[in-house]
Amino acid sequence: MAEIVLTDENFAREVLESEEPVMVDFWAEWCGPCRMLSPIVSELAQEYEAKVKVCKLNVDENPETASQFGIMSIPTVIFFKNGTVVNKVVGLCSKSDLKKQLDDLL
Repeated sequence: MAEIVLTDENFAREVLESEEPVMVDFWAEWCGPCRMLSPIVSELAQEYEAKVKVCKLNVDENPETASQFGIMSIPTVIFFKNGTVVNKVVGLCSKSDLKKQLDDLL
């Protein structure tokens, strides 16, 4: 399954009300490190299908949610479980680092 595209409108339903753990990549089109992280996020969406919901939120198009979670730098990846933030990674990171965070969610 591909990543789920989040908006200010569907964020609560897809993330906060989700029964499965969720990883959200906060990104922007103009951000070089975000573009470098994007294929890693896509791979993780495939690898963790049916275990973790992998989502992306464009901070330029959805400023309300970005502000709600205090996103100051991108990329920022936030991990949610039962609607609660359990971890956050700011900046470009490796696939193995993200996999460790995902495995800790499960």
